Amino acid sequence: MAVDTDRAGNKPLIERRSIDYIPEVERHGRLFSQFTLWMGANLQITAIVTGALAVVLGGDVFWSLIGLLIGQLLGGGVMALHAAQGPKLGLPQMISSRVQFGVYGAAIPIVLVCLMYLGFTATGTVLSGQALGQLFGVSDSAGILIFASVIVLVTVLGYRVIHWIGRVASVIGVIAFVFLFWRLMNQTDVGALLQIRHFSWSSFLLAVSLAASWQIAFGPYVADYSRYLPSSTSSVKTFFAAGAGSVIGAQVAMILGVFAAASANGQFAGHEVAYIVGLGGTGATAALLYFSIAFGKVTISTLNSYGSFMCIATIISGFRGHLKVSRMQRLVFVLFIVGAATLIALLGQHSFLGAFKSFILFLLAFFTPWSAINLVDYYCITRERYDVPALADPNGRYGRWNILGISVYVFGVLVQLPFISTKFYTGPLVAALGDVDISWIIGLVVPAAVYYVCAKKWHSAVPDHLMLPTEQDSDAQPEKSGASRVAAQA
Repeated sequence: MAVDTDRAGNKPLIERRSIDYIPEVERHGRLFSQFTLWMGANLQITAIVTGALAVVLGGDVFWSLIGLLIGQLLGGGVMALHAAQGPKLGLPQMISSRVQFGVYGAAIPIVLVCLMYLGFTATGTVLSGQALGQLFGVSDSAGILIFASVIVLVTVLGYRVIHWIGRVASVIGVIAFVFLFWRLMNQTDVGALLQIRHFSWSSFLLAVSLAASWQIAFGPYVADYSRYLPSSTSSVKTFFAAGAGSVIGAQVAMILGVFAAASANGQFAGHEVAYIVGLGGTGATAALLYFSIAFGKVTISTLNSYGSFMCIATIISGFRGHLKVSRMQRLVFVLFIVGAATLIALLGQHSFLGAFKSFILFLLAFFTPWSAINLVDYYCITRERYDVPALADPNGRYGRWNILGISVYVFGVLVQLPFISTKFYTGPLVAALGDVDISWIIGLVVPAAVYYVCAKKWHSAVPDHLMLPTEQDSDAQPEKSGASRVAAQA
C-alpha cells in the first residue's frame, strides 16, 4: 500500500518506539524500501567472502554457482515468509515467538538470536575495519573502532535512518559491483573457469548450505523492518519485495566472490578486502572501493545491532510484563552490544575466514527449527490469528512456558546433531554421507512436520481473528496504556 508521505515525513528522526505494537496512524514506508533495504544489506563484502568459500573449500565455479542459487532460493523463501508477518502484526519478529514458546519460553531462542547478531556483527566489523584501515591509512584495529562508532550512531537513530541508509547502500553497491564485474571480466577468462566442471556432492551441498544459511539467518529479524508498513499491505507483495532484494543482492555478491576466489591462485584467503579492491585498481579508485565496502557493511551491521537491542528489550519485557526504555537506556544497550562485538572482532581478526565458515554453518542447527516452528504455526495452525495483547501476559492465552513449542524446538536441534559437520562439532553420520552436511535440511523438514502434527492435536485455543491493541491504546504514550503490556516504549 502506498504511504501517506506527509504523515511519514512528520516522524522524528530518532525512532520513538522499540518493540511495542505500531499503530496504524504511525505506519509508513513503501514496499520498494523492503527491496532496497535487503539488496543493500546483501551487496557487501561478507556476502562476497561467503560465495568465495564455496571455491576456497574445494568446489569448482560452475557447480558452486548452481548450488549457491539453489540455496538462495530455498533460504530466501524462508526469510521472506517471516518478512510478510511484519505488516500484519506490527511487531518485531521475535516477540511473536511467544505464541509458540510462551511469554517466558520465548527467551530460549531469543538468547541464541542475540548470539547470532553478536557473531555476525563481529565478523562484518573485521572486514569493515580492513577497508577503513586501508582508506584512512591506519591499522585494521583502528578501522574496526571507527566502524563501530558509526554503527552505534545509526542504531540509536533507528528504523527510518536504517531504511534510508539501505537505499543509499543499494545504489552505491550496484555501482561498485558493476564496476568490479567489468574489471573482473577484463582480467579473467570467465568462460574457461565455467568449463571446469568436477561435480562433488560434498562441495555442491556446501555451496547450497552456505547460501541457505546466509538467508535463513535473516529470519529472526526480517519482520522488524517491515512492521511499519500499513497493515493492508499485501503479504504476497511483501514476500517478493524482501525476498527478491535479499536473493538478488546475495547471489550477485556471491557470484563475484566465486570468480574472485577462482582466479586468485590462492591469494584470496586472509586478504579478502585487499584482493577485491585490487580488482578495481589503485589510487582514487581503490579509495572509493574501500569506502563502498565499509558503507555496504553499515547496513547489515546496523540491522544486527538494532536486532540485538530489540531482542534484549523483548527478553526483559517478557519477565517484567512491560518495559519503558529511555533514550539513554537505549544508548547503553547499543553500546554494550556493539562493544562486545567489537571486542570479539579485535581478538579474532587474524583467524577470520575459517571461523566464519564454521560459525554460519553451525548457526543453522539453532535457527532452522525456530523458523520451521514459527512459520508452520503462523501460516498453518493459527493462520495469522494472534492475540497481540496476550503476548505480554504470562497468565494469558499463551502462558509462561509452551512445552509443545519448546520440546519440538529442542528435538529439532538434537535431530540435526548426527548430520552436522563443522570445526565445532562433527556428527557420527557425516562420514557415511561423504562428508556432506545435510543438517539444515533435517532441521527445517523434521521439526515442521512434528510441530504441525502435534499442534493440530494439542494446540491451545486460537482466536477467531487477529486481535490487536486499539489505536487509542497504542498512540501518544504506550507505557501508560493497555498496549504497554505488549512491549517497550523508547
